[in-house]
Amino acid sequence: MIEEHAIVTSCHNSQATLEIERRTACGLCGQKRGCGNATWGKLLGHKSQPLKAVNVINASVGDSVVVGIDEHAMLNSVFLLYIVPLLGLLVGAVLADVFFKNEFLVILSAATGLILGFVWVKGHLVGRDGAGKSADNKYQAVILRHADDTVDDENVTANARTIQYERDKFQTKRGE
Repeated sequence: MIEEHAIVTSCHNSQATLEIERRTACGLCGQKRGCGNATWGKLLGHKSQPLKAVNVINASVGDSVVVGIDEHAMLNSVFLLYIVPLLGLLVGAVLADVFFKNEFLVILSAATGLILGFVWVKGHLVGRDGAGKSADNKYQAVILRHADDTVDDENVTANARTIQYERDKFQTKRGE
């Protein structure tokens, strides 16, 4: 399960609208050095997109929660998002090349195949009703727990210690 912290902005029946708390992997965002994520953020603006999730814990507006989605569903959706439009582009280009022998029509057909691929993926992953709820429940995010709830798992504590040790070791090598 891939987990992220979020804040509930609205609730309606068993659905909640969330705002994900932005974080960077390196923790250097906003500093003068680092990976450049802060520079892109200043140029493009880090805008948060609302996310709808199933509210199984009956969280209320303003609650800080942990939301999750299945890893396999996430990998499947990424696969669909990249492969289906690419296949649409290739099939459109090849068919137009076989039937028309006109370069402009090949380019036009390739672009049409790409767009149709994206439209199919959106319809498949989001659903056709436009409500933002996934057509398949495996793609639907779920509120797992309140953010202040503790997880009683020895593996999580051991992993946190290992990550902190590796981070300290890396910073020592860099001379910080």
